[in-house]
Amino acid sequence: MRAYDWAASPLGTPGDWPASLRAVVGLLLNSKFPMFLAWGPQLTFLYNDSYAEVLGDKHPTALGRPFQQVWAEIWDDLWPSANEALHGRATFHEDLPLLMNRKGFMEQTWFTFSYSPVYDEAGAVAGMFCACTETTERILTARHRAEEIERMRQLFQEAPGILAVLRSPSHVFEIANDAYLKLIGRTDVVGRNVADVLPEVRDQGFVRLLDEVFASGEAHVGWEMPILLRRQPDAPLEERFVSFIFQPIRDHRGVVSGIFVEGSDVTDAVLAMRALSESELRLRQLANTIPQLAWMATPDGLLHWWNDRWFEYTGASPAEAQNEGWRNVVHPDDIAPLLARWQRSLPDGDPYESTARLRSASGEYRSFLIVAAPLRDANGTIVQWFGTNTDVTPIEQAQQELMDANRRKDEFLAMLAHELRNPLAPISTAAELLRLGVLDDAKVRQTSGVIARQVDHMTKLVDDLLDVSRVTRGLVTLRRELLDFNAVATEAVEQSGTLLDAKQHRLTVRLPEHAPLVHGDRTRLIQVLSNLLNNAARYSPSGSDVALTVEADEHEVRAIVADRGIGITPALLPHVFDLFTQAERSPDRSQGGLGLGLALVKSMVELHGGHADAHSNGAGQGSCFTITLPRARGTQAAASPAPARHPSAGTKQTRLMVVDDNVDAAQTLALLLETAGYATTVVAGGPEALQAVTQQPPALMFVDIGLPGMDGYELVRRLRALPGTAQARIVAVTGYGQPSDRARALDAGFDEHLVKPVQARAVYEILSRLAGVVPAALE
Repeated sequence: MRAYDWAASPLGTPGDWPASLRAVVGLLLNSKFPMFLAWGPQLTFLYNDSYAEVLGDKHPTALGRPFQQVWAEIWDDLWPSANEALHGRATFHEDLPLLMNRKGFMEQTWFTFSYSPVYDEAGAVAGMFCACTETTERILTARHRAEEIERMRQLFQEAPGILAVLRSPSHVFEIANDAYLKLIGRTDVVGRNVADVLPEVRDQGFVRLLDEVFASGEAHVGWEMPILLRRQPDAPLEERFVSFIFQPIRDHRGVVSGIFVEGSDVTDAVLAMRALSESELRLRQLANTIPQLAWMATPDGLLHWWNDRWFEYTGASPAEAQNEGWRNVVHPDDIAPLLARWQRSLPDGDPYESTARLRSASGEYRSFLIVAAPLRDANGTIVQWFGTNTDVTPIEQAQQELMDANRRKDEFLAMLAHELRNPLAPISTAAELLRLGVLDDAKVRQTSGVIARQVDHMTKLVDDLLDVSRVTRGLVTLRRELLDFNAVATEAVEQSGTLLDAKQHRLTVRLPEHAPLVHGDRTRLIQVLSNLLNNAARYSPSGSDVALTVEADEHEVRAIVADRGIGITPALLPHVFDLFTQAERSPDRSQGGLGLGLALVKSMVELHGGHADAHSNGAGQGSCFTITLPRARGTQAAASPAPARHPSAGTKQTRLMVVDDNVDAAQTLALLLETAGYATTVVAGGPEALQAVTQQPPALMFVDIGLPGMDGYELVRRLRALPGTAQARIVAVTGYGQPSDRARALDAGFDEHLVKPVQARAVYEILSRLAGVVPAALE
């Protein structure tokens, strides 16, 4: 305060102060007690060094400022008392709560203080004086102590064990918790001695034990001690069992003044152990009759008994099994997870189940399913664990075989889906061109040829891949023939052309002048090359260069697909041909990693006796894939499949009928038949067909088997029963093409069996073969 610039303050310099102000300030400055003075009209704030600690961060700027500005945040709390002092009336507050901001944040504080008026030389009130003490720490300490006492009282009262405090040599109850009162069956115990409250225990030795503890000052511990209690008035004595400790309580002089009683009612556990002891022999005898390895453990998980089967399998002796010697027969890698799972089951008695390898007497490790369940008494307390070890080695072997079969099934389904999607792009494009109707006759024939070849390709794939049993055994049958590899490459380019064009790639194809021959499956090899071309298209920026080069020497034929796309990282390169391999996705690799397609490439090429290789200089450096096949000897390659010959025109007098609830399938088949010159009726279901044939019986019917309501099998049986269609030619149309499906259709009364998608060539062959239906020109 002495360093303050008083010349700038409202009070002026100390030399100008009235004598009364100087006297109060002198008293304030010489006191070690926190004090402040608020003087004058603005209640200018003056304080001593002790009060600076109360101000906190407000010091020293508070000196010379108006009182209201110094304590603006608590002014509403202080002003009523300050106003009283300014009117000549002193006030006093004890432990007044104030929410103050003196350290940069609001904090709850408590203060004891008084406000007194200060008079000037004329006897008028000129200010107010405050002497204060902060009691925050004392208030918080008292609250904390009270809370702790209340928590301890609650813990004491709610403790699951029996608790009581006895005072004086006569053992008067001072405190007894709920568990203690529940045990003795009484509530009015506080203030009464043990002998009066529990007269039945006087002759049972417990009062004598209390006397000895009080006299000797030494604690006494009792385990599972029997006690006879009359727990209800006029009730007979009931035997209970308690485990307890009598602990002497000493006063400040070290003299025993009471006894602390703590313990547990263990009656249920004792009775359960008795029952367990009585039944354990029978349980062991039973355990020795089962084929599994059996064992028993204490409630805390210590194994202490094993049946004869266990010793026979392990070759261990009873002495070797004790003290956790059983670990010696468990595979070292299985001990930690076995025990971790065991420790999770023990606390709550959750059923235990785990698998581990156990060593036999011959040294062989076999897998065992280990299960255990707790044996509980009537109150649900665990008194024993009983476990069995069942040899599951044969089951695991069977499961592995099933997993292998399931894996091969999944690979089959993936292969099926992948190979069926590729031909859809050219089919879709060709269909759209035909729909637009902008093609001339030559391009129509060309477009139709594309559709026919791709549908034929898909049909062959379905025929091959639907035989699931062969694929799950790892068998894929190749339809080998002598092929012009240049023609195979050309068809692969056609199949991938849509995707290449969509991304505006520049495709360069280099074929040798003399076409090399290979011995292989046309469909598979086209698929191999189209997969590589499709990958190059997908994983290259739009407008990139893609090259397909075919070259051959005396022994081998190689097809090389190179692009300038995203490339392959060194870490991924060794695995690009593995099934389902994918690189990490990133913004420039939105199509995903190299996966199923390349795995199919590798497997198909290896089935042809060749091999597949990949090369890349790294990410962003493009990729180069090479397939190498053995070169075949020969002079004449198999020709590419040609579209089926359209039959000669039929006659409008030969009536045909199509029965199919799929409108598109029915209409396209009818259009094909009408184009061939046949009058064709289309109906959507069995009832409509039965009604239509009575009016104008057809000579030939194409009937879908999967009709709603009345299926094709039922419809053909009814048609055979009608005079007009008893001799009609009826063809089954279905998506099921197994030999058993064909046999069922023929047994039901169908003359022929077609598998969807129905191909024009197959329809034309049927029209030509069923001479009784087609006109003479087709016979």
